[in-house]
Amino acid sequence: MGKAKQIRKKATAKIGLVSLGCAKALYDSERIVSHLRAEGYDFSPDYRGADLVIVNTCGFLESARTESLDAIGEALEENGKVIVTGCLGAEPDVIKARHPKVLDITGPAHYEAVINAVHRAHPPEHDPHFDLLPPGGLKFTPRHYAYLKISEGCNNSCRFCIIPDLRGKLVSRNISDVMGEAEKLVSAGVKELLIVSQDTSAYGSDIQYQQGDWRGQPRRSHILDLAQALGELGAWIRLHYVYPYPHVDNLVPLMAEGKILPYLDIPFQHASPKILKAMKRPANEAKVLDRIRAWRSQVPALSLRSTFIVGYPGETEKDFAYLLEWLEEADLDRVGCFKYEAVTGAAANELPGAVTEEIKQERWERFMQVQQRISAARLKKRVGKNTEVIIDQIGKNAILGRTKGDAPEIDGLVHLPLQKNIRPGDIVKAHIHASDAYDLHGRIII
Repeated sequence: MGKAKQIRKKATAKIGLVSLGCAKALYDSERIVSHLRAEGYDFSPDYRGADLVIVNTCGFLESARTESLDAIGEALEENGKVIVTGCLGAEPDVIKARHPKVLDITGPAHYEAVINAVHRAHPPEHDPHFDLLPPGGLKFTPRHYAYLKISEGCNNSCRFCIIPDLRGKLVSRNISDVMGEAEKLVSAGVKELLIVSQDTSAYGSDIQYQQGDWRGQPRRSHILDLAQALGELGAWIRLHYVYPYPHVDNLVPLMAEGKILPYLDIPFQHASPKILKAMKRPANEAKVLDRIRAWRSQVPALSLRSTFIVGYPGETEKDFAYLLEWLEEADLDRVGCFKYEAVTGAAANELPGAVTEEIKQERWERFMQVQQRISAARLKKRVGKNTEVIIDQIGKNAILGRTKGDAPEIDGLVHLPLQKNIRPGDIVKAHIHASDAYDLHGRIII
């Protein structure tokens, strides 16, 4: 018998992709790549090997806008054929003024528009024998964890933010759609799902918590119902961008039951009632402290992460001192801090009392010193204890993993000695014998 002829599809075209910005933008890029790969497109790791380049932009901060415009320029110079999407795509005039030769511009989360733009430049070729799309789609993250976006846009009107202008008002996915994607990801080997949106707590409020169906049972498109359903998949479920609305309290029992991870990512942004009011955010910092204490009484292992802004217009030394005192009392596990940066189109630009760059820097350094001490003290309490660790990377000298209290890229690591038969995605038990300001050190015991 002769050798069977190998069937191999010639790629329709090779696409290059530059993905900038946050995890939500990365999720958008994954969906674009998954769709195009399913249609037979291939991908190039460099500009010169691509037939065209997609640049998924960020437009939140002025520095991010500059980075996006520079990335578009670089892609045009190196390749010549560029399609622009993402947050900055909501301002096509800005892009066209700087880069008039781009092929197409689409706004954030406009997946179909991006695909159509690619089709116009390089129409797909049909091949019934070709199917390279894996069950969970193509991911830019390691195989064992994935981001899952549950909604687009935001209904808040924070003065420092232009997300509603860039991405529109809140648009939630039906719970059936979300759970269908989640189940596919877990079936494909994902061990940890990171739930993302602009406002995770508000999920479903725009569609009146529309009912869906999953596994034959009716479910509301509500964060509580979604968390309960996700908890049935057997994966680590991590919630990001959770505003502290009252119903968030109802998520804590699910953490106590082990349904979702004991982890909350809550963007507090400040603590001073005056600054919170100037930001147009709820000024209930005292109540939040009471709730944090109540959450920790129910789930002692709860990890809390947050972000803050220093140097906001009108912030005085008294306001900043108030923030530091609040930070000490809140005793948060993981904290990010940003120096206020004017954003084109943001209402905060019109506020009086601009803070100088020197003072912003000085306050940022003081803030980080306080939080570093808090972080070190909290991690020191974990020394001598055993904890579950998900393995992210096998390095030359050590194994790197994370606890249930640490999200990838933004939180701390667990450093473990090299050991045979350990692979990324494994969940092991480790004994912690040391800590520093941000990381833990231990050894695998199971």
